[in-house]
Amino acid sequence: MTWDGLADCLAASTAALAVGGLLDLWWGDPRRGPHLVVGLGRLIGALDRRWRRPGLTPLQARRRGRALVGSVCAVAGLGSAGLLTVCYLLSPALGGVVEALLVWQVLSCKSLRDHALAVQTALTSGDLAQARHAVGQIVGRDTDRLDAAGVARAGVESVAESTTDGVVAPLFYLALGGAPLAWTHKAVNTMDSMIGHRDQRYIDFGRAAARLDDAAGWLPARWAARLMIRAAGLIGLDSAQAARVWRRDANLPDSPNAGQTEAVCAGALGLALGGPAWYGGRWEDKPTLGQADRAIEATDLSRACRLSLTTAGLAGLAGLVWRALLWGALHALA
Repeated sequence: MTWDGLADCLAASTAALAVGGLLDLWWGDPRRGPHLVVGLGRLIGALDRRWRRPGLTPLQARRRGRALVGSVCAVAGLGSAGLLTVCYLLSPALGGVVEALLVWQVLSCKSLRDHALAVQTALTSGDLAQARHAVGQIVGRDTDRLDAAGVARAGVESVAESTTDGVVAPLFYLALGGAPLAWTHKAVNTMDSMIGHRDQRYIDFGRAAARLDDAAGWLPARWAARLMIRAAGLIGLDSAQAARVWRRDANLPDSPNAGQTEAVCAGALGLALGGPAWYGGRWEDKPTLGQADRAIEATDLSRACRLSLTTAGLAGLAGLVWRALLWGALHALA
C-alpha cells in the first residue's frame, strides 16, 4: 500500500473514531444484535470454567491464567485487526464503517451515565431499595447495607473510576492504534474484572490478568486525571482543590490506577469518597480520598456525570488532534 493509501485509511479510521464516539453518546450499548463485550465475557467465563480446575498447584494455575490472557487478547486484538485489514484493503470507506461499529461497542460513556442517573432517580424518589439495586449494577461492594448517602457515594465513585476504564483508556488506545488496540485493552480490563481477584479462587489464576490490567491502565489513568482536573474548571467545579486532592490521595488505594480519577472527582465535588465498605460479606478498610466539605447529595451523581462527559470530550478531542498530526505526517512523506 502506498503512503497515499495509508493516509486515506488513516483518515477513514479517524472519522470512524469520531462517528463511533457519537454513536455511543447517542445510543449507548446496542440493545439488538451482537454485543462484542458480552461475547468477550462469555469467552472468558468459558475458558475460566475449562482451565481453572480444583487441585491445581499455584504454578499450574498461573500458567493457565497466562494462557487465558494470551488467548483472549489474541481473539480481541488480532481478530479485530484481521477483520479491519481485509476491510481497509477492499475499501477505506468499508474499513471506516466497520471500525466505527467496533469503536461504538468499545466505549461506554452513555451507559455509564444512564446507570448513574437511574441511581439518582431512585434516590430522589425516596426508593432506597431500588437505588440499592440500581447501584449494584455498577459497583462491586455489598449494597444491602448502604443508606441513601452510601448509595450516592458508591455511585459517584463508580462514575469517577469508570471514566478511566470505560471511556478515557479506550479513547487513548483508539488514538494510538485504532480499534484493535482498544479492543485488546477492553479484553484485558474485562478479564481483570472477572478473574483478577485476590481471593482464594483467583489469587494465582487471575494474577496475569490483574497485573496486565494495572500496566495497561497506568498511563491512561494519569492522563484521565489530568484531563478531569481541566474538565472540572470548564464546568465550574473546584479544579484547584481537585488537583490538590489528586496529588495528595491518588496513590492511597492498593490499586495503582483506581484512585486517580476518584481523587480528582472527590476534590472537584468537595466530597469524601472511598473508605471502608463491605465486599462479599467481608469488611474491607479502604482509604478515604478527599474530605467532606459538605454532605453528599443524590444530585452529585449528575455532577459526576457532567465531569465524566467533559473529560471524555477532552480525551476525544486530543485523540483527533493526534490523528490529524499523524495524517499530516503521512501526507508529507507521500
